[in-house]
Amino acid sequence: MQDIYSILRQYWGHENFRPLQEDIIRSVMEGKDTLALLPTGGGKSVCFQVPALAMEGICVVVSPLIALMQDQVENLKRRGIKAIAITSAMRKREIDVAFDNCVYGKIKFLYVSPERLQTEIARVRISRMNVNLLAVDEAHCISQWGYDFRPPYLQIADLRELLPDVPVMALTATATNEVVADIAKQLEFKPGHRIIKGSFARSNLSYVLRETDDKPTRLLRMLQQVPGCSVVYVRSRRRTQEIAAFLQQQGIPATFYHAGLTPQQRTERQQLWLSDKVRVMVATNAFGMGIDKPDVRTVAHLDLPDSPEAYFQEAGRGGRDGQPAFATLFWHKRDLDELQEHLEAAFPPLDEIKRTYQALANLYEVPVGAGEGLTVIFDQQKLCDTYKLDKVTVFNSLKFLEREGYIAVSEAIFQPPRVMITTSRENLYRFEVANASYEPFIKLLLRSYSGLFDQYTRISEFDLAKRLGRPVRDVVQWLNELQKHDLLNYIPQNDQPLLTFISQRVDAKHLYISPQHLRERRLAAEKRVKAMQEFALGNTHCRQSTLLHYFGETKTEDCGKCDVCRATKASENTENIAGKITRLLQQPQAPEQVIQAFPENQQKQVIETIREMADSGLISFQGDLLVINAG
Repeated sequence: MQDIYSILRQYWGHENFRPLQEDIIRSVMEGKDTLALLPTGGGKSVCFQVPALAMEGICVVVSPLIALMQDQVENLKRRGIKAIAITSAMRKREIDVAFDNCVYGKIKFLYVSPERLQTEIARVRISRMNVNLLAVDEAHCISQWGYDFRPPYLQIADLRELLPDVPVMALTATATNEVVADIAKQLEFKPGHRIIKGSFARSNLSYVLRETDDKPTRLLRMLQQVPGCSVVYVRSRRRTQEIAAFLQQQGIPATFYHAGLTPQQRTERQQLWLSDKVRVMVATNAFGMGIDKPDVRTVAHLDLPDSPEAYFQEAGRGGRDGQPAFATLFWHKRDLDELQEHLEAAFPPLDEIKRTYQALANLYEVPVGAGEGLTVIFDQQKLCDTYKLDKVTVFNSLKFLEREGYIAVSEAIFQPPRVMITTSRENLYRFEVANASYEPFIKLLLRSYSGLFDQYTRISEFDLAKRLGRPVRDVVQWLNELQKHDLLNYIPQNDQPLLTFISQRVDAKHLYISPQHLRERRLAAEKRVKAMQEFALGNTHCRQSTLLHYFGETKTEDCGKCDVCRATKASENTENIAGKITRLLQQPQAPEQVIQAFPENQQKQVIETIREMADSGLISFQGDLLVINAG
């Protein structure tokens, strides 16, 4: 077993772990089931990656988002660590090869979605692997009390039958005490398990709420006052464009990001922001997961998020470098009503959910009793247009169908073209000899990419065409022809969302959604919305302490930095100054004498306090002197 500190130095270049990381790592290395609660940016991935590298075997990581999986896999590969992700965007043969490499190869990390774990091939192949750790990322998704509940997560515990001696690590950045208990229960944690929780307090992050009728102008003023990189969250795609355009007109470099952009556009804009070529990213909540930019100085919200969990996670993307940062929420009283309206829309009538399900089956021609495991390119706009469905209703109906395990919808991400040679080297050579026109292309393909005989490998048709001095269409044609000769398997690029039918299609009339689950989710959602409304309206308690109390931290101290703490401090200072002025004026004095009795850094506030006391009739002028009014 390798030393965890040498692994940290070798792959991450750090000498020491962050707070609690070593406790979490040693817990699972002792074979204990472990729940790790660390704030956003707290280094959760290192907690399972280091022990997995220290032990023999492969780590299976369950993660909810394809983009997040791919990001972590690419990060590991850049560090020289073998990792692979199996997603719904992959073909059956590609999945088969990937699982084989995990069983017989030297892969250290297998990233897989919870939906994929439900398939028979996943269960059979994982049972053959030498698994050293099962890591469940975004573990709050397993709890129906969590803000992002996903029923496929409930199937994760079934793996424990296949891997009885393998410890489970669950990780999340946002979980109430109720959710924490549910995670341990649903993952069937064994006796002696550990729950390791760091404080969610962020000493460098100031939470500020501003009630305003003119959010764009207040946002502009904030950006002019606080230099540095910023993320601005809004609820709608249209609003991202409007706010970005407004900031550009005011001379602030900005761009926008939402799920409706093509994967290429999203990647380009993300890179512009990461490389500081644009200062402000205006985005929906589609932006941020897996983005690790340490020097974000301000995170602004122009709409109230649906839950404290979502707000805390998004606001927490500011100041990951430990330097001062601001999380500013601009709001208006009408936002409270809009939050309630969004809650109502999130629970469409059962008839509408059934109608959406029937439309899906019709669009993709899936008969009753068929379709299990079928993956299709999903066009939500076409679904709505074809069957005259409301976009918002369809969006929320799809979420319920996902939660009940009928379907899974993946986000639109760029899937580059992949190639695997499916014949032997000898057969490929014989083909080259017999078909000389293909020889230059085959030789270039083999020189350009390694591992083609072992696994599906990302290629670039553009690079191959450039080296050959031929059009890209010729490269695509050669690849398709070689595939027809059963020499290789070629998967063209895809950048559209995918929909998978998890279970056999049922008659929409018999579609079942548990009324009890529906009620429980509704109550949980109402509780979160109410907490968010109270957070906006609250002006007597420290903002950070309010959030920490929501997440179960009862012993907290006021942060001293949020808008409430600063207002309280200013009020206390004013009271102290007013008291001293009253004592000084036991004998009438000139205003200059009173002002000079205070330190220079307080004198501006003293002048304001004198004016306020005069306006309220507490003091007045007698000639050139200030006096206390009687009574």
